[in-house]
Parts: sequence; C-alpha cells; structure tokens
Amino acid sequence: MKSALEIKPDISYKSVGKFEETRFEKIHNVIFKNSVEASIVVAQEIAQLIKSKQEKNKTCILGLATGSSPIKVYEELVRMHKEEGLSFFNVITFNLDEYYPMKKENNQSYHYFMHQHLFDHIDIKPENINIPDGTVAINELNQYCIDYEMNIKNVGGLDFQLLGIGRTGHVGFNEPGSHINSGTRIITLDHITKVDASSDFNGIDNVPKRAITMGVSTILRSKRIVLMAWGQNKADIIKRTIQGDINSDVPATFLQNHTNTTFVLDQSAASELTRFKTPWLVGECIWTQELKSKAIVWLCQNTKQSILKLTDRDYNNNGMSDLLALEGSAYDLNINMFNILQHTITGWPGGKPNTDDTYRPERANPAQKRVILFSPHPDDDVISMGGTFSKLIKQGHDVHVVYQTSGNIAVTDDEALKFAEVCNDFVGFDETTINFKSIIDFINNKKENQADSLEVRKLKGLIRRRESYAATRYIGLKDENIHFLDLPFYETGHVKKKPLGKEDIEIVKNSIATIKPHQVFAAGDLADPHGTHEVCLNAIFAAMAQLKPESYMDDCWLWLYRGAWHEWDIHEIDMAVPLSPDEVMLKRHAILFHQSQKDRVMFQGNDSREFWVRAEDRNKSTAKLYDDLGLAEYEAIEAFKRFEY
Repeated sequence: MKSALEIKPDISYKSVGKFEETRFEKIHNVIFKNSVEASIVVAQEIAQLIKSKQEKNKTCILGLATGSSPIKVYEELVRMHKEEGLSFFNVITFNLDEYYPMKKENNQSYHYFMHQHLFDHIDIKPENINIPDGTVAINELNQYCIDYEMNIKNVGGLDFQLLGIGRTGHVGFNEPGSHINSGTRIITLDHITKVDASSDFNGIDNVPKRAITMGVSTILRSKRIVLMAWGQNKADIIKRTIQGDINSDVPATFLQNHTNTTFVLDQSAASELTRFKTPWLVGECIWTQELKSKAIVWLCQNTKQSILKLTDRDYNNNGMSDLLALEGSAYDLNINMFNILQHTITGWPGGKPNTDDTYRPERANPAQKRVILFSPHPDDDVISMGGTFSKLIKQGHDVHVVYQTSGNIAVTDDEALKFAEVCNDFVGFDETTINFKSIIDFINNKKENQADSLEVRKLKGLIRRRESYAATRYIGLKDENIHFLDLPFYETGHVKKKPLGKEDIEIVKNSIATIKPHQVFAAGDLADPHGTHEVCLNAIFAAMAQLKPESYMDDCWLWLYRGAWHEWDIHEIDMAVPLSPDEVMLKRHAILFHQSQKDRVMFQGNDSREFWVRAEDRNKSTAKLYDDLGLAEYEAIEAFKRFEY
C-alpha cells in the first residue's frame, strides 16, 4: 500500500476503482503536501489546455471560481503570463457566481476579486469575461440567468470548470437542496455559508442573503472539472462528498456522476478519508509508531474500552490483525501504548528540576528556562495555553509573551466608538494626543467595506494591547516581559492581509535572538477564519531556520499549541499539561479580560461559542479522553506537539 502522504503530481483523471486501493471512494482525488504545490499543478493543466486550443486555432472556455481556494492558481497563471509568455487571447471565461445584490466596484464582489487576482494582470479580452451581474433588477433576473446559460452553450460549453467547495457541500452557490437539473438562478445562501463569509464582510449581518449561481446541471456539462479543497475545515465535507451517497443535501456529491472530475486536496482536507484516517480498514499498513498509536486510540474509542482492556479479538475484529501478528499479543501492544501516553503527562511544562527526565516530555536542565510564548493575536496565549502559561511563571521560568499582530481588525466599530467617546469626554481635543473626535466622526460616517483610518486602527490596536496587559498581569507576568511586534503583513486595514515578507521574518527573528530561548511555544492551529495563524507560524519557522546555526538554538525546543478552533488528536500529543479546577478558573478569568472579543466575536469560524467556553470545553474533553483510555482523571488538559525544525 502506498504511503498516505505520497505526493502525486499527475492529476489526470482516472476512473474510480483504478486510481485508489479502497472501496470507499467514489471520486478521483489526488493529495498534495500543501496547497501551493497543488495549485501550481492545477494552473499547469489550465495553461496546457489554453495552449493546445491555440495550436488548433480554437477558443478555450473556462469556468472560474472565487474564494480562497483558487487564489494561488490565479497567481501562477499570472506568473506564467508575465514570465513565460502564456497568452489568454483565445480564452473566454464564465464565473460561477456573484452575491446579490452586489455592485461591481464593491471590494467584496466577485467581479472585483477576479480582476484583482487575474484579469487585470493578463491579456484576456474584456469582452470575453463573463461574471454574473449582481446589479440586475430583480424583475429582469430570470431572463438574465437564461441568457447566461445560452451564452455558455453558444460558445460550445465549458472546456474546464474550476471549483471550490463550501462546508455545506455547495459548489458555486448551489446550496443543500439544489437539484441535479438546476440551471443558472438566484438562490438564498445557507446560514453556514454566511458564517464562513462573515469574516470578509466584518460580521454575518453584512453578508448578502442571496446570490446568482450557475446550476448543478451547468457545472456537470463541463468537459473537465477540477475541485480544490484546502485545510482541516474542509475535511468532513470532503469525506461526505467522496465517500457518501449522492444526495441533494450535499450538492457536490452530484460530481460522482461526472466522468472527468478530479478533486485536488492538501493533506489536511484529505485527513478524514478512510485511507488516511483509518488505513488499517483499507489494506495492509506499514506500522510506524505514530500509526500504531493512532490505531490503538481509535480502537479504544471504537470499542469504548480503556487501553489495558483491549483483547486479541478486539484487534482482529477491527482490521488490525496484522499489527497483532507483528507484536505478538494485545497485552504487549496495550502496555507499550499505555506507557507512551502516560509519559506525555506532566505538571512541569518547563521540565522538572533534579529529576530523571528520560521519560518526561521536557528536559530537567536548565532548571530555569528562558521561554517565548508567541501569540498570533493578543489573546491566543491565554485561550490556548493559559494554564500552562501560569505554571511556567509560577515554576520560576523567565517567560516572555510575544504578540505577533495588533489584532485591530477583530475589534468592532461599536467597541471602538465606545472607547473613543469615553476618551473624548474625558480629555477633550488635544493636538498632542489621538484626535478622538475625528475617530468618532469617521466611525459614524463609515461607508460599506471602507477600510479603517490609521487613527481608528491605532485605537483598536490599543484596545487589544491593554486587554493583553490586563490578562497577563492577572496570570503573573511582568510588564517588561510583554512584547508587541505589530507585524507589517497584518496592517492593511482589511481582512485580506499582505503576503509574509522579509521584514516580518526579520522582526520575529530579532525577538528570538534577543531572548535566546530554551523553549518556544507557537500556535499550530491553522483553522482560523482568515489565515493569520498560518502566516505567523510560517514567520516563526522561517526565523528559526535562519537562526539555526546560532549555538543557543541547539538547546531550543519548539512546542506547538492548539485550542482556539481544533485540538491535537490524542496520538499526536507529546506533552499533556493537566489543569486543576482552580487553574481552569484562572484561565477563564484571564480570557475574560479580552472584553472586546467576548460578546461579538468577529472571526469565530464555525464555532458560535465564546472563546473561553470553547477553550474550556476542549481542555475538559482532552482530559476525558485520557480518562477514558485508562489514564489518570484530571479536570482539564492543555496539549502540545513538539516540532522538529
């Protein structure tokens, strides 16, 4: 059986039953290490199609998608146009959808998106661009949609359709309940779709309720379809689409009927597929220690038994007979796994002094460590590891918290207005201070999708900063050990950020070089709605890679935390830090100092609970999993994975 992580650069269609070694999957799919590599391969297929049509003196008809999934594809196509001479003179495009109502010049419109990411940078003829018009009068919309369909048919149909997928299983805006025979039409957006779009519109209340979309039948008539999906948030719907039955509740399952469709996925999006999640149910496995741990934890959960109660029959009846034969007995497997999990548990996250650390997750020496806790936003530190943070301080380590971004866009206008009005009433107008009157006027007259002024952003950033001081003081950290980087990539005034730049990496690098840490804690939770965590983590990776030749880096360990959106699976955890009931309460109170993020969370993703609730529930859930597996019972556990950089 091939490795589940094998990169397959060829995405040419292969019929189901021939491309994979599992009976579960019903759509051809190819898995890549990351979305960048995958996007380049998709762009290459599109470019080759365009060139082949040019050689035959024919037009190339492309169906295009918007959203975050195709951005890297468009970047690569633009690069090929500018650097390799790829021409789009023979290309006609039809976009899948558009919000309704929506003006073309609105920076949330798909018309704006397509020109920003592709059309303004290539030589496509303006008359060959077709994007649904979100300004058509409602009484003219039916005929407009009919005409859009006819335009596609009149040019010979779509040669290639690029798709993303929503968490509802929608393609285009064909929401659950869409019929297989549906054509271009107006549709009401599902609540989950609106939640997912809310970060782009600064709140769900600003997301349009309707959209114009190509229909399922229109998409299925395409000669070639490539659907792309990236990230853990898409894993569940990808599994339902690829392995589930065809059902209008998941419109993407209709693609199972198409004879030339390929799903292009990264490892996270593919992680729930059976051949990745539980490969022992598919065929013979190469039993690495990581896979053994994953399988035994799954077996305990599947049989509802603790580790030490598993029997030979449990292994044999659940697709793990080859593992049993390899190890000899359930007893040996169980004891080994129990010891592995037990050795992850420690109340000394900085290492326990004067103790044999052979089976401990952290080193005993040096007894007092220099520690950097990187926090992408000004609250991730206490949300994800507030209890561990407190333990590190109480146990005498030199702890520094480093906030990588200002977090200003996560402060609502109402919250900023409240602070500005209080300050204005208190100090009045003074040329030497922030002009609070101008901030009040700006917010009260702010236009739709208008970026905040520099002063408004400064105020919102100060709100987050002072909340951070209050929270860390409560935990016990000295003010001089609190650092704010305000990385430039974040400071756009919009949800969309700049790419990670050399300046960002240099700032992070300098913070590490100044402190010379023995431990670095960083956010490994990449499911945040607008990608800041991933950019911040990449900045840390790049900085530590550049610093690796420095002698002090030989003693520096990198620990990744999660907790705001997802938690590490049990088999992934290298250090589990138990929290007492009092420590859980301390963590809760620290989170609640971030009042601007409490009641109206702007970027909460698919979890509607407040951050303190979701973090507490997640920590308690991890503790219960350890308890269910037969380990000690704790109130809550914060989990970490060591990363070898």
